[in-house]
Amino acid sequence: MIERLVLASGNAGKLREFRRLLAPLGIDVAAQSELGIAEADEPHVTFIENALAKARHASRQSGLPALADDSGVCVDALGGAPGVQSARYAGEPRSDARNNEKLVAALAGETNRRAHYTCVLVLVRHADDPEPLVAHGRWHGRIIDIPRGSGGFGYDPHFEADGTGMTGAELPLERKNVLSHRGRAMQDLLAQLAEIRERGGAR
Repeated sequence: MIERLVLASGNAGKLREFRRLLAPLGIDVAAQSELGIAEADEPHVTFIENALAKARHASRQSGLPALADDSGVCVDALGGAPGVQSARYAGEPRSDARNNEKLVAALAGETNRRAHYTCVLVLVRHADDPEPLVAHGRWHGRIIDIPRGSGGFGYDPHFEADGTGMTGAELPLERKNVLSHRGRAMQDLLAQLAEIRERGGAR
């Protein structure tokens, strides 16, 4: 089984979450930025294509198995935007504050605030892996105008999660890891890894 992998992201928040989620499996996670690997291009219009491109790039540059995610918030009233452009919604340089300001402005006067985070995870054993593992997760809620909470990152302060009464930035990390799109995708991935282990490692 995999003992060490590279995370195809330089996002400190994602790195913390993945290290916490993978630690029980004894998997050491290194960020690609720690290995001097530049970010891959993300030219695609779907989460899965971008995640696969990032995983292959990180694996090729590091020689390690690689895990990549592509995730974002999809707002019903905006036709799924920001979607794959979530991190760059307000342009470069990336800014959570400006992204959130743009999203709130785009929804001014809109009564339909339904939204969901989506996450696609791709794990490759090597750069040319013909059978990457692909996992999905969604987290439903609504967008609020006034931010709440000091935790999380991205759009979390403006995303009130269904059934909690709290934003992603207010939820304790342990609970967020269970409920979130990334947590759900990780559970999907872990289930696939467990199945592979039961079959003796072949896939």
